Amino acid sequence: MGSSPGTGRSKRAHFLRAALPCLVPCLVPFLALTALGSAPAAAQSLTPDLFNPSRGGFASPDTLPTRRTAGVPLAPPDALPALPDPNADPRRRQPAPATSRTGQTPANQVPTYGLPAANGASASGYDSLNRKRQQPKLYPGQPKPKRPVGPGSPVPPATPVTTLGPPRIAPPPSETAHKTPVAPAMAGNVPGQPLRRRLKADDDAFGAVGDYAGSFLIKGGLELSTGYDTNPARLNKPVGSPVYVVAPDLLVQSDWERHALVADLRGSFSGYTNNMPATIDGFASPSPVEINRPDFTGHVDGRLDVDRDLKLTSQLRLRLATDNPGSPNVQAGLQKYPVYATYGTTVGFDQTFNRFQVAAGATIDRTAYTDSKLTDGSTFTNADRDFNQYGGVGRFSYELKPGLKPFVEIQGDTRIHDQAADRNGYFRDSNGGYAKVGSSFEFSRILTGEVSVGYSARSYTDPRLSQLSGFLTAGSLIWNASGLTTVKLATDTQIAETTVPGSSGVLVHTYGVEVDHDFRRWLTAVGKFTYGTYDYQNQGRNDKTYSLEGNLIYKLNRNIWIKGTLRHDILDSNQAGSSSQGTVVMLGVRLQN
Repeated sequence: MGSSPGTGRSKRAHFLRAALPCLVPCLVPFLALTALGSAPAAAQSLTPDLFNPSRGGFASPDTLPTRRTAGVPLAPPDALPALPDPNADPRRRQPAPATSRTGQTPANQVPTYGLPAANGASASGYDSLNRKRQQPKLYPGQPKPKRPVGPGSPVPPATPVTTLGPPRIAPPPSETAHKTPVAPAMAGNVPGQPLRRRLKADDDAFGAVGDYAGSFLIKGGLELSTGYDTNPARLNKPVGSPVYVVAPDLLVQSDWERHALVADLRGSFSGYTNNMPATIDGFASPSPVEINRPDFTGHVDGRLDVDRDLKLTSQLRLRLATDNPGSPNVQAGLQKYPVYATYGTTVGFDQTFNRFQVAAGATIDRTAYTDSKLTDGSTFTNADRDFNQYGGVGRFSYELKPGLKPFVEIQGDTRIHDQAADRNGYFRDSNGGYAKVGSSFEFSRILTGEVSVGYSARSYTDPRLSQLSGFLTAGSLIWNASGLTTVKLATDTQIAETTVPGSSGVLVHTYGVEVDHDFRRWLTAVGKFTYGTYDYQNQGRNDKTYSLEGNLIYKLNRNIWIKGTLRHDILDSNQAGSSSQGTVVMLGVRLQN
């Protein structure tokens, strides 16, 4: 019975697959002999290494330069070089696969070529086999790491951007605690909101903060005091009177990156409830009957920065006051003090050449007095005391090192009176000036200030008035003795005008020291001592003044201070009947913002 075509073809295929392994070993030698027999004979003899596929098969393996050395296993001829695995741990190497006696791998083992899949993924790289990663081991109490941001991660919440300054490295826990929410406009979190101006660091915890008006910082204050003065007119025979003082002040300063404008205005009015006697021992009193006195000092300073080294400077100033009680310039028989005003301006420049600095300016000032009102109801003009002053000042300084800058300053001026001759017939127009040398310094913020010495002189057109000259001292020092104590030193020299007949002028030297001590931040004690000399040229009159003052300030807050003052003044004169003493006790309050 015959089989189907498919079945016969299958049987023949099985027979050929079974006979092929037996025929191949027999056919290979036969084909080789046939090829050798057909080719010409060669001198080389047939060796087992003739058909060795390895390099140098036609040479003896013992003579090869690349022969295997001792201790190095021979690799199979069909093995491919394996690439090094950078993540392989030599301590965890797998044992080599089992081989047969002939040195070949078993027929049922699948050979591995190259690197396995996802071999370089390690524990953090991309794994193409999508295997489960080994989770890191955490220490007890260690916070669980957050999932890295990537595809599929939720969008992080929007963090409010603050416009108040750079972010802090470690915000305090109070920011994350539960508290009343703040409007975004107050917190500075509104997108596009302009930067809010930060206040500068204030070392005084009870000092005035001030208010901003545009780019100007404004600070104002008002002192109201009342007390008693044992000798307000500084008479040889004291006559006391209650006193009240109203003292306003205003400070306005710009807050610009370039240029500057500062206005400092301070004034006071001293009122006395009692009047002084019009006559003393049958003579007109050297003191006015009404001794109320105003006092004002103000200046406005401006600076225009042309470039880094050149600056244009200017100043407007005003001084409003009266003659000092006990001065010989005060007329006898006055109803009240005449008030004088000195106002003027300075325009100049400040140029810096590396460490060398030049500052110069032109000055114009005018001094004018009101008319004197006498006790009999008449008036007396003081036009002979009015004058204009024109001058200039130059200063040359060199910075030897940071904090030490010596300088030389020269000043000259001309005074021209409205009337050529004064009430006593003297021509008081004059020319004068000064020259001084000194230095400004700053040593570790412990001792700062400026000190100078020099010579001042003034010559008059009237030959009867001799030249007025003298030694000049000027300076201002601040010594921070400790964190609670500050010492201030000040000295000044001026040549003042006078109406005393035959006297050229008054050479005035003033020296002062002030000590401030903080018992607490809210309790401050201030002690002052002032010494002055008044030398009336060609008159032989010399006056010396001493003033000892103590203040105790209790600061309730930044806006309200309570202040107590005790002062004792001494006027010692070589003229008979001109010496005097007086004590002042005041208690008041200061209001500021």
